Amino acid sequence: MARADKSTVVAELKEDFSSSSAAVLTEYRGLTVAQLKELRRSLGDTTKFSVVKNTLTKIAAKDAGIEGLDALLQGPSAIAFVKGDVVEAAKGLRDFSKANPLLVIKGGYFDGKSLDAAEVTKLADLESREVLLAKLAGAMKASMGNAAALFNALPTQAAQLAEALRAKRAEGADTVTEEAPAE
Repeated sequence: MARADKSTVVAELKEDFSSSSAAVLTEYRGLTVAQLKELRRSLGDTTKFSVVKNTLTKIAAKDAGIEGLDALLQGPSAIAFVKGDVVEAAKGLRDFSKANPLLVIKGGYFDGKSLDAAEVTKLADLESREVLLAKLAGAMKASMGNAAALFNALPTQAAQLAEALRAKRAEGADTVTEEAPAE
């Protein structure tokens, strides 16, 4: 590869690192072109899966200010640059690697820190952003409903207590008036 081509590749990788919210490094040894095409399709439009050269990737990562990936860049490497939902991309890679054991997740980079393979798997085990937001909204709605029931219960209980006191007084007054003529 000519020097100009290498600098172009490094600049492109640096841009991919800078514009992505996360990156997941994989080893793809033994996968066919058709399998890689299927993987790219399953990851969707928000994730770019690229086969990379390790030395050029190390330079691009360093230029982008990303550290901790050097140890992961051994052997044939490919990177999934995630620009959308990180959890969905991690799930896609995990599911594909279960179906195709030749794809090995090595680790990645997310939110300013490097991740090992186990951390990427934990990320994939999370529920999607939409599900988590729906659960949060449901919990907030339930909290509001409980608060409304509590606020509604206070006046109701006070009214019931007042009615019970009135009934007791009325009953006590009837007893006193019945006993009065007997005296």
